[in-house]
Amino acid sequence: MAFVKAADGTEIFYKDWGNGKPVVLIHGWPVNADMWEYQAPVLAAAGFRVISYDRRGFGRSGQPWSGYDYDTMSDDLATLMDELDLRDATLVGFSMGGGEVARYMSRHGAKGRVAKAVFVAAVPPFLLRTADNPEGVDRTTFDQMVDGLKADRPHFLAGFGKQFFGAGLLNFAVTNEILDWSLGMAMMASPKATLDCVRAFSETDFRADLPKVTVPTLVIHGTDDATVPPDVSARRAAAALPNARLVEYSGAPHGLFFTEKDKLNQDLIAFIRG
Repeated sequence: MAFVKAADGTEIFYKDWGNGKPVVLIHGWPVNADMWEYQAPVLAAAGFRVISYDRRGFGRSGQPWSGYDYDTMSDDLATLMDELDLRDATLVGFSMGGGEVARYMSRHGAKGRVAKAVFVAAVPPFLLRTADNPEGVDRTTFDQMVDGLKADRPHFLAGFGKQFFGAGLLNFAVTNEILDWSLGMAMMASPKATLDCVRAFSETDFRADLPKVTVPTLVIHGTDDATVPPDVSARRAAAALPNARLVEYSGAPHGLFFTEKDKLNQDLIAFIRG
């Protein structure tokens, strides 16, 4: 297995498939790089070099006690970009991973390493409701997530997975096996990382970061995303990004990397090549 070492010594696991223009896939909470199973092989077969990695604390990466803030996590991404000497890459951030894209661009800049960016069901600009962010989500929602994780992490994550994919009694968009697959990825994570990252993705304000993402940007979001509502995230992000195009998938839930995989793959390939 391949790893790079972060500034604090944490080992960051990554996969590196294919050849061509690089595409870096950044996973969401609470899963890992394996969530890109339906994108990475397709992108590699389309002629791209596809790099996907496990965020610190998740999957096969190291599980330090600390470092689950966006400055540190974007620095981990910078280490990967530098170690692999990636040039003219497209950064693709899903959900929590969209925060890494925003903070990386703000903190490190394109510097010839980044040519394009994609936010998929991503959390920017700012999820938490505050006095100066009245459109956000009430803190009690995230407090309940933390309480559920502390009380019974497997049970909470199993329930969360159903909302994640929009699964219900009358909606069979995903199989039980896909829900089991998602839960298995989530349970690989450090419980400390899982908890800390709830606070990170809900409380980090990316409003000052987005104007610094000046490369061509694609924002993709499902209209029925109950996990990261598009009114709070994608629509506001697209308006704040200097060079962005918003694409909404009608009726799609949060986990559109599976439920809308064919459409997502087509849109990613067209945007990266364009």
